[in-house]
Amino acid sequence: MTHATPSIAITPSNVGAFARSDLFTRLFDEGMALVDETARYLDGDGREDARALDRGPALAYATLSMRLTTKLMQIASWLLVLRALREGKMSEDEAAASKHRLQRTRADVIDTACLPARLADLNARATATYDRLLRIDYALAAQQEDAAPSNGDGPNGDASARIDALRKAFGESA
Repeated sequence: MTHATPSIAITPSNVGAFARSDLFTRLFDEGMALVDETARYLDGDGREDARALDRGPALAYATLSMRLTTKLMQIASWLLVLRALREGKMSEDEAAASKHRLQRTRADVIDTACLPARLADLNARATATYDRLLRIDYALAAQQEDAAPSNGDGPNGDASARIDALRKAFGESA
C-alpha cells in the first residue's frame, strides 16, 4: 500500500538554503557512494551470488534487487535535483516542485535470510538513507508552515537557523 505524500509545499527559499548547506553536501556524497557501491555489487559479485541461489531465493533476489535499484534511482534523482539547484542549473521554483518530492513507498517485506548478506546489507542501508531523505524532504516542506516571521534575512527568516534545526532533528553535528 502506497502512502500519499502530505500536501505540504516545499518553498523555493528553504530548499535552496538546504541545497547550499554542508549537510546536503555530506548527504549527497553518502547517497551517491551508496548508489555506486550497489551498482558495482549488482554488476559484479552480485551476479555470481544470484547464480548460486536455488529458484525461490533467486526470485527473491531478483525482486529485492529491482526494488533496491528503484529506491536508489529515487535517492539519486532527489539528490541530483538539489545539486542542480545549488549549481545554478535549476531554479528554486523548479527544484521545489512537487514532482521532485520523495514518496512514501510500500513496506513489503522480503525474507532476506536466504539471500546474500551483501544484498541484504545494501538494501538495509538504502532503506535507511531513503527514510532519512524522506524525513528531510518533509521537514523542508513543513518548515514553511512553522516559520517565524521574517527577520530581514529573506522571506522565510534566517536560513542558517533552519539548517541548524534540520541538523538537530536528524542528529547531525554542525
